[in-house]
Amino acid sequence: MPHFRGEAGRRHPAHPASMERHNRSTIIFITVCTKDRRPLLANPVCHNFLVTWWRQADRWLVGNYVILPDHLHLFCAPGSFPEMPLSAWVAYWKNGVARNWPGEKSGPIWQRDFWDTQLRIGESYKSKWEYVRQNPVRHNLTEFAEAWPYQGGLHLLDWNEP
Repeated sequence: MPHFRGEAGRRHPAHPASMERHNRSTIIFITVCTKDRRPLLANPVCHNFLVTWWRQADRWLVGNYVILPDHLHLFCAPGSFPEMPLSAWVAYWKNGVARNWPGEKSGPIWQRDFWDTQLRIGESYKSKWEYVRQNPVRHNLTEFAEAWPYQGGLHLLDWNEP
C-alpha cells in the first residue's frame, strides 16, 4: 500500500480498535499487500500456506477471502474474548508466513502495514464481498469471479442486527 498523506498529515493507516456494538457482529475488512507489490501470492502453494496460517492464528476468524498476485483481501471477526488487537493478529500470521515462506524469498514478503475497515451493517458486508469477489475480473486475471482459484471462506461470519 502506498503511503499517503491523509487528514492531519497521517502517513499510515490508523487501525482504530474495533468497536463492540450491543448485539451486533464485529466484522473487519482487511487488505494486505506484498512489499513493492511483487506478484508472490496467487499460486496453489501460497494459497494453501496462507490458509494454514489463518487457521492456526485463530484469535481472529477468517471468513471470505480473495488472494491476488500482489495483495489479498479478507473479512475477519474476533475468535476470542477479550479480542486480541487486530494489528497483533495480522503481525502474527504475516511474520509466520514470512519466516516459513514456502518458495524462494528475496527480501521482505509484506508491506509493513495493512488497511482495515470495520463494517457497519449487513448490507455493507454483502456489497463489500461482491466487490472483493470481482477483483480478479477487474484485474483481468479471470473472466468470471467464480473461476478464480485463490479465494474461499474459512468461517461463516454471520451478520446479526439488533
